Amino acid sequence: MAQEIKFSLLYRDMWQSSGKYVPTVEQLTEVAPAIIDMGCFDRIETNGGGFEQINLLFGENPNKSVREWTQPFNDAGIQTHMLERGLNAIRMSPVPADVRRLMFHVKKKQGTDIARSFDGLNDPRNLENSIKYAKEAGMISQAALCITVSPVHTVEYYTQLADTLIEMGADEICIKDMAGVGRPASIGKIIKNIKARHPKTVIQYHGHAGPGFQMASILEAAYAGADYIDAGMEPLSWGTGHADILAIQAMLKDAGFNVPKINMNAYMKVRTLTQKYMDDFLGYYINPKNRMMNSLLIGPGLPGGMMGSLMSDLENNLASINKWKRKHNQNELTQDDLMIKLFEEVTYVWPKVGYPPLVTPYSQYVKNLALMNVLQLEKGKKRWSMIADNVWDMILGKTGKLPVDPAPEIIEMAKSKGLEFYTGNPQDLYPDQLDEYRAEMEKKNWDTGLDDEELFELAMHPEQYRAYKSGDAKREFDEDIAKRKAEKEASESINTVPAYNGNGFQPKTLVVNIDEEEYVVHINYPDNGNGTISQAPTAAKPAESAPAPVVVQSTGQLKEIPSPLEGKFFLTKDSSETAIKVGDKVKKNDIIGYIESMKTYNAIASEVDGTVTEICFANGDTVDEDDILIKLQ
Repeated sequence: MAQEIKFSLLYRDMWQSSGKYVPTVEQLTEVAPAIIDMGCFDRIETNGGGFEQINLLFGENPNKSVREWTQPFNDAGIQTHMLERGLNAIRMSPVPADVRRLMFHVKKKQGTDIARSFDGLNDPRNLENSIKYAKEAGMISQAALCITVSPVHTVEYYTQLADTLIEMGADEICIKDMAGVGRPASIGKIIKNIKARHPKTVIQYHGHAGPGFQMASILEAAYAGADYIDAGMEPLSWGTGHADILAIQAMLKDAGFNVPKINMNAYMKVRTLTQKYMDDFLGYYINPKNRMMNSLLIGPGLPGGMMGSLMSDLENNLASINKWKRKHNQNELTQDDLMIKLFEEVTYVWPKVGYPPLVTPYSQYVKNLALMNVLQLEKGKKRWSMIADNVWDMILGKTGKLPVDPAPEIIEMAKSKGLEFYTGNPQDLYPDQLDEYRAEMEKKNWDTGLDDEELFELAMHPEQYRAYKSGDAKREFDEDIAKRKAEKEASESINTVPAYNGNGFQPKTLVVNIDEEEYVVHINYPDNGNGTISQAPTAAKPAESAPAPVVVQSTGQLKEIPSPLEGKFFLTKDSSETAIKVGDKVKKNDIIGYIESMKTYNAIASEVDGTVTEICFANGDTVDEDDILIKLQ
């Protein structure tokens, strides 16, 4: 009897790997019935990761979204699964244990069946609570192995890690090839080893298409005994996303596996609706380059899930560095120039900081550190001149144990700064906080919500939730989308290419044959009304920025502390710190605030003694490079 392979649709990750935002709750509930009608999915990835935080960013309640989005699949008997980051839960920074425990209870009540838990360092200590809390809440615990390629990340390494996680109580194992750089043969060996030792353990393979290995990896995973394969679908498959379900199904069917049929009418419905959501507003946040595969990604091993933000970061910093180069009569860089320099620097930095698997948040940390180095080197300065606090926490062991020790030069740098390495359980560094957030909600007369879901949201995403409640998030999003639409309209009015007529090489109709049935696909090319086809709109260009050492400028007795880079200004990064205020005395090297940029917090220190006379920006305000943050007397 043929081995059965089941499929899971990554509708959350499809969006996250392509751009910034996700569909609204109305859009999600509109597409759900068509996904069900496709008839080929036993599982759907519905939430987790950056999904719910992004809801808050455009002013939507993520709890309402998750409940309404999971309900149709629950009713249809299709399992739903979420992605969570172990110690970091569903955000970028560590989360107290009581908040983590509440998350699993809330998500189960909201309709999520399976918790896929991963730790960016593959430290089992960070997954122990995830496994425990998921099972306690009645969820299936699926523990993930973050696949990467390095001298220490061997087949035996991953086999032993799976043994440990299963002994901890994990019900299933996910092979999480988050960058798509896992070599097919090695992935097959890992799965085969796990199945030999734990034949009843369900294994689900997850990979990204970007570097080009994925179809071969899926076939190897299937031959080795994988039970479920994650898939994407057009118009958000391939590129930085995932292989399309049509190709996966056809390949495995030909290889003799028992795979479900695909209702192509429903497939086309989902495809059409997804494109409609892109046309509505989501496409404004998808860089066209993220739709392309690129084997250059094999070298740096950066994951597909962060490529959307990467292209934005490159564009942002490219403008700033070229501004500096023009000022110093140097040749400017192209975006491709900067990207190659970044990829080369990632391969240099990665072993220096201990080979952390390049998955959220550590992929961002390594990428940000590499990008900061590139920017400094391009300006004739030295590497390592700006290392964010989040990166130091990783290096020092505060978020888990690195696969190997950092390079001697990094260790020496830490010692020179008076930083201490930590070897204890990372969770012990982050005390419970639910009572604090409950008190805040009572003070503000905010409802803690059904099953305490609103309390959970505040505790998980404090700044974003407050901005959502105040209406600031919705206002800022509306302003941003209006700006992008205006820029698109302006672009379309001047940027055109010659039209293709019906006799040209561009097809108007395709006939697709799936499972011996033919389906006609009609293709319409957008017309400007004057016989031309619009080019893809250029993305809105973020504010110019480039990091530079903090320099305190003085005008007479007045001392000014400027921002070293563009980002959001915060007086503190968590509730354990006390914000400075006017009248406070600060000494040289005291931290006066942070710039949150590229998902990391960069500490800003004073280089002189003084008394605070003015705090020039409010907590959470966006600042540009060289904006004055604090004035001292």
